[in-house]
Amino acid sequence: MSITVDPSSGLKVFNTRAAKASEKITGKGYSVVTDEALKTLPPAPPGAVFDAEEQARYKAFKEARAGAADYMEMEGEFSRYLEDVYSAEPIAREALTDACDVVVVGAGFAGLLLWYKLRQAGFADVRFCEKGGDVGGTWYWNRYPGIACDVESYSYLPLLEEMEYIPSMKFAAGFEIMEYCQKMAEKFGFYDKCLFHTTVEQTDWNEETKRWTVRTDRGDAMRAKFVVLANGILTTPKLARIDGMQSFYGESFHTSRWDYNIDLADKRVGIIGTGATAVQAIPELAKTVKELYVFQRTPSSIDVRDQRETSSDEFAAWSREPGWAKARRARFAKISQGRTAMKANDDYLAGRVPDFRERKQHTRELSPEEMVQKQLDTNFRIMEQIRARVDAIVEDPATAAALKPYYPYGCKRPTFHDEYLPTFNMPHVHLVDTAPRGVGSINERGVVHDGEEYPLDVIIYATGFQWMATSTFNMIVGREGRTLRDKWQQEGTKTFLGLHSKGFPNLFVISGPQGGGGSFNFTNAIEEHADYVVWMLDTMRKQGSDLVDVKSEYEEHYAEHCRSADELTRPLRDCITYYNGHGEAEPGSLAYYGGGAWHKYRTQAQTTLEPFIFE
Repeated sequence: MSITVDPSSGLKVFNTRAAKASEKITGKGYSVVTDEALKTLPPAPPGAVFDAEEQARYKAFKEARAGAADYMEMEGEFSRYLEDVYSAEPIAREALTDACDVVVVGAGFAGLLLWYKLRQAGFADVRFCEKGGDVGGTWYWNRYPGIACDVESYSYLPLLEEMEYIPSMKFAAGFEIMEYCQKMAEKFGFYDKCLFHTTVEQTDWNEETKRWTVRTDRGDAMRAKFVVLANGILTTPKLARIDGMQSFYGESFHTSRWDYNIDLADKRVGIIGTGATAVQAIPELAKTVKELYVFQRTPSSIDVRDQRETSSDEFAAWSREPGWAKARRARFAKISQGRTAMKANDDYLAGRVPDFRERKQHTRELSPEEMVQKQLDTNFRIMEQIRARVDAIVEDPATAAALKPYYPYGCKRPTFHDEYLPTFNMPHVHLVDTAPRGVGSINERGVVHDGEEYPLDVIIYATGFQWMATSTFNMIVGREGRTLRDKWQQEGTKTFLGLHSKGFPNLFVISGPQGGGGSFNFTNAIEEHADYVVWMLDTMRKQGSDLVDVKSEYEEHYAEHCRSADELTRPLRDCITYYNGHGEAEPGSLAYYGGGAWHKYRTQAQTTLEPFIFE
């Protein structure tokens, strides 16, 4: 498979137009802000504690929004929002009906990491399927202006030391991350292993042959001993259902498929949604468009980013410590809970001091209920600071009031940006508060809300992704002809470590439900899962096993642990967000829960091998 170099960008590309399309719009979204006032979080008011009154306010906020977020499938005329606008047409090829040891679904961080580790362990008969036209996963699909990593890139990007690479900024731009993925793929021979523009449609277990058959939209019917789902947790864009969407005469697209063929200069642009994507895109849009209308249902918490360039001195110092990147990521994981992780000092992450903050000593062990209350108090103080930051930056009192979030910290994905709030001081930027039910309707001219029409040339849907909604689970047919989704719907979500599910032998799910992803840095969880998969395959190779499944009692016990952990911390998540399935998810069914004890369960399993059935 040939790899070419795009002369305009210098990017190495495989059958794709993965150039830096953001050059068509002003700004890159990761600039260093010099105004110290924008990089400072005001202090919390004295005596700020979370009490019954505040809990009632949070509950009312949640209940007012319940059921308002109605999402629809991108079908019919809306299927165009799913089109790959970045890649050339797929290259014609013959359907594959041969056999291999391992088929992996996905070519994002998980797929690239897994291939690196499998290759190191001597597993070469591996094939990858990726629906996009290149590597990168979320960084392939998301190319919106302003896109950047919201976790420090020194801990987020995998294999930095192996690649001899250092990110240019503390929070690397998405286009730099995309290029980094391409560089990894080229260096480790990934392109020769991957079928791009290939969507897995069904995977069937054959009890007689003890093999999976992986069927794709290209006519493939590949037989594999092992199947690994590495296609991520935010893979399916979601679209808010708004009356009259189809009647709009202007241009429209979803942020996950940013259409750079549409010239936004001097246009009246409306963006619907103010989540993590919109927070990064809105400051960049404001630099280009004639008028910008921001339609907000629920405000985001906008914390300090304090972006900076990576210094040569830092890189020189880190490079002198073998294993520096892995060590930094491990230290980050220890504190990787929301804002604490973001604000961890560099001295600690670089290993120069033993702790990231002075810890309070308690005279006795706190009960689980006391720990929850302690976290609620801390979260409340942080939210008070974030609300005070809005008042300190946004000049119009009504706009500032609408931008203040009233929910527990982390209820909606925390965001960090130093240019977002000042954007609303620009005269051509207008905040339209649609709380609590969202945008009323859309007509041929634009958005209509509360009886007022907003004429627009372009509508951009920043409505995010469905959490853990990959259709892949519907297409995994295991023993007894039952799909994985059917099992979870009938019995409740049941896994062991989030990686195995009984009745689906030789199948591994990376970063899936109950996967212990309780880290702000999801790359850490992905790497832990990849290490585990390689360990299991190596263990089976050494003992001559062809098949692995898990025992019912271990699956039940682990699933119950995840449910209990979820219920215990429920007061911290009195909200509606994709983290908790918009308030409707079964307790213990999502990736974030089970987090802290995941390592204990994994270590015990790897030491004793008791949870496993080998054949």
